[in-house]
Amino acid sequence: MFTKGKSKILTREDILQAEDVLTEIVDAHEWGGDVIVQGITGKERGRFEAGVIKNPGNKQKINMVDMRAILCSLSIVNEDGKKLFTPADVKALNEKAAAPLNRIFEVAQRLSGLTEADVEDLSEGLEESPFDDSASD
Repeated sequence: MFTKGKSKILTREDILQAEDVLTEIVDAHEWGGDVIVQGITGKERGRFEAGVIKNPGNKQKINMVDMRAILCSLSIVNEDGKKLFTPADVKALNEKAAAPLNRIFEVAQRLSGLTEADVEDLSEGLEESPFDDSASD
């Protein structure tokens, strides 16, 4: 028997209908304004994780070069909640200033429940190649 806490026990419908993806406005004054950052979904988290693992199956490496740009591309949305960037934009985002990218990355990470420990877990047992930029070419 389960002990009921103070909160309502959720149904399937409650969970599937919940508006649970959070958004926040982030200062990007270097670009001339603000951006809307949205937390990622479970599916998008899988895409993020797949994007930061280079050479799946063989001598895997963590793609630190593109990590911030990948999460930013998945998280920056317009006022209607539509993504502003596609995977094809990651290279161009990497060419932008690091300061606003990092601010956006940190907010996206927090809104998505992606902790530093999660990033460390991704890279556990993988080689790190910080100067290998071939992943973004």
